[in-house]
Order: sequence, then C-alpha cells, then structure tokens
Amino acid sequence: MWIAPERRSLSRWIVPGVVLAAGVVVAAVLAADGRRETGLVALAVLAGYAGHLGYRRHEPALPVSETFGNGHRARAHLKAAAMTGDTVTAALVAALVVQALRGADITPYAWLAALAGGTYLLSVLVAGRGL
Repeated sequence: MWIAPERRSLSRWIVPGVVLAAGVVVAAVLAADGRRETGLVALAVLAGYAGHLGYRRHEPALPVSETFGNGHRARAHLKAAAMTGDTVTAALVAALVVQALRGADITPYAWLAALAGGTYLLSVLVAGRGL
C-alpha cells in the first residue's frame, strides 16, 4: 500500500487534452468544408469522450456488487466489462470521426455515442448513491 500523497501533475491530463484538441481540429476542418453541423456534433462527441477520460482519472475503485459474485472472479469480470466498454466507446468515437471526415452520414454513430454517454452518466449517478 502506497502512503505518499497522490501526485497531481499535468501529465494526467495529456490524453483528455489531446482528445479535446482533436475535436477542435476536426470541427474546424469540417466547418471550413461547409459542414458546420457535422463539425459541432463531432466536437460534442470528442468533448464528451475527453470528459469521460478526465473523469476516469479520479474514479475510485468501484465496489463489487453481488451481480458479479465475490473475490477474484468478480474483480476479473468487472475489469473485463470496463475494458470492453472502453474499447467499444473508443471504436465508436473513431468511427464517427472517420465518417465525418469522409463526408458520410454520422447520425447512427452520433446516436450510439449519445446512448453510450448517457448510460455511463446514469450508471455513475446511480453507483454514486450506492443504489
């Protein structure tokens, strides 16, 4: 167990900052191409993803519920579920950006990103209350 105070350095924010900067760049490129609405949607999705990454920096270890069982298998299942969600979310955000830059329709990806963000926000609120 590490007893030293937690280091609060700028390096913790590099990845969320890069994601947010990428959102600004993608929005600017799309706006310059005359697709302002698509650029705003892409910026909103990337800003939400950056917020998710920034929040996860401070996320405490979640208590394991009875749904996952208990012990090592429960922790493994919880980590696997979190890794799956993170991977699918990153792939969804990447697909939205690629489709936006190609000039294709991003509506399905935007709805899926909104569903993922809403689900995560709801689960954080419910888990935070200990329900």
